[in-house]
Amino acid sequence: MAAAKMMIVEDDAALSELIQWHFEREGFDVRVTPDGEEALLLAAEETPDIVLLDWMIEGLSGLEVCRRLRRTAPTANVPVIMLTARGEEEDRIRGLETGADDYVTKPFSPRELVARVAAVLRRIRPALAGESLYYADIEMDTVAHKVKRDGKPIALGPTEFRLLRHLLEHPGWVFSRERLLDAVWGHDSDIEVRTVDVHIRRLRQAINAHGGTDIIRTVRSAGYALDADRRL
Repeated sequence: MAAAKMMIVEDDAALSELIQWHFEREGFDVRVTPDGEEALLLAAEETPDIVLLDWMIEGLSGLEVCRRLRRTAPTANVPVIMLTARGEEEDRIRGLETGADDYVTKPFSPRELVARVAAVLRRIRPALAGESLYYADIEMDTVAHKVKRDGKPIALGPTEFRLLRHLLEHPGWVFSRERLLDAVWGHDSDIEVRTVDVHIRRLRQAINAHGGTDIIRTVRSAGYALDADRRL
């Protein structure tokens, strides 16, 4: 399973280093910054899977960073856990109303933070917390590289497997061809955007080989989504 990408936004260097060490030990791919503006730039360059965000940081406040992450499509649904010395109920409510998914008050134990992150990922991004992905009647074993639909095995090529995995990790999300190209082929790929259509067509043929509803939705002028509700 690919490592979950974490961004830590914390201006206490010692604490930031401690958190980074614990999460890298847990297998996370960690990026660190003490600055709110830089955090937004890093998130725009590569969307994280989860953000640990200090309330009081250099430049923009943690609350404003959270607001801007929520206003931007690629990061609108990224889980955010706020780290702060503020423990009053009103402050906690402000953080949650801004869009934070959880709230950890300093001082905290690294083990508690690891557990809180795992809980949030299980709830919001289950693909990052286990070895199997499920959506509708599709099941993917990400370790054994096997896919089943309604209990029947589906044969996929490596590219179609990566493409389906990305869609399973974000059910219901609409991805442009460019976003899928970055996610599946990589930022440095020189493959043409229209190649995405070819692999979507192959993926559709494979997962529909035994019949059943086509759950890959084409969104005109926007891209593709994994969506079992074909009425949308």
